[in-house]
Amino acid sequence: MTGKLKSLLIVMAIAMIISSNMAAYGEEALDKPPFEILSHIEELTYGQPKSGGLMSRLSEIEKAYFGRELPGSLSERQQAFLNFLENGLPDQPSFIFKLGVCEWIVTQKIGDGNLKERLEALEKLLEGEPKIDGPFAMRLERIVGLILPEGITWEEVEVPDKKVFKVALKNTLSPQDVKVGDPVELVMQGDFVINTSLIAPSGSYVLGRIDSIKPPRSFGRPAEVKIAFDHIIPLDLVNKIPVMMGEEAEKASQADDSVIAAAGASFVGAILLGPLGFAGGMLVKGDVKDIPAGTPFYLETAKVTTVRAYPVPEILQSIINPSQTPPPPAEEDEQTKNTSTTINKTK
Repeated sequence: MTGKLKSLLIVMAIAMIISSNMAAYGEEALDKPPFEILSHIEELTYGQPKSGGLMSRLSEIEKAYFGRELPGSLSERQQAFLNFLENGLPDQPSFIFKLGVCEWIVTQKIGDGNLKERLEALEKLLEGEPKIDGPFAMRLERIVGLILPEGITWEEVEVPDKKVFKVALKNTLSPQDVKVGDPVELVMQGDFVINTSLIAPSGSYVLGRIDSIKPPRSFGRPAEVKIAFDHIIPLDLVNKIPVMMGEEAEKASQADDSVIAAAGASFVGAILLGPLGFAGGMLVKGDVKDIPAGTPFYLETAKVTTVRAYPVPEILQSIINPSQTPPPPAEEDEQTKNTSTTINKTK
């Protein structure tokens, strides 16, 4: 059997699985308008929604992924499609999960951009040019066959609370320009793993938001910008992992010279312990013009969460690069502790 025929049969099997599970999946999104679901699918795939009628747009994106239209009503087809992209089945990981695993194996990090761009970038790395003439599902299965002949599986893994990991700001943050509710994107530094199960590769996004802003006030009191942290976006998009800046993350930040150097150069951070929802926050104070992209610090998981992860086979475990945390600082002598306490109280 040729590789092309094998890939085609796999895609046909996936399409049949989607069709046969439409009734079960259709119940999950009855409260969402059809245009909202389809726009989300298009944003995932192309980076923005398409124009035109719903039926023609759905037909176009089905053909892009499968080479043909799927049967069923409008709502059944697009809900099943969304589950193919994001939710998967017990024995069939989602398209996005598989794509992320392949990217990690080839580049040791998750890809950036929309799904079309990520698929083409992966094809170019492996074969020199993207295979733009085939359905997306077939092209991804071909990549899986090239690098993982045994295929990709997933398993449920429990992520503990207070697991510390390192992140960095994706974009420069200008406290004087932001407003409440603005998103703050962070990038995972190293792989987020439990034992040898990959949950979020290096480069995965951690999302936050601007929680509150206070302008400079009387008596020389500085401006304040409070950043709240929300969740990690793992390979398993369905089960996001809530995070915060808590006591364990604070200890790691205090023990890491790179974090201390960045804080001293760009901002004075006052750790806000305690939940903002599930999210502990960070307070940026003072006459700060910019917090540059790449500024590092640590976060920690806010509660125990069950997610689906990639069980890395033994032959690939050497490429795991866990998000590292620094060793705890050496014990201070009594005089240093007393001095530090006095300074903190003075602040």
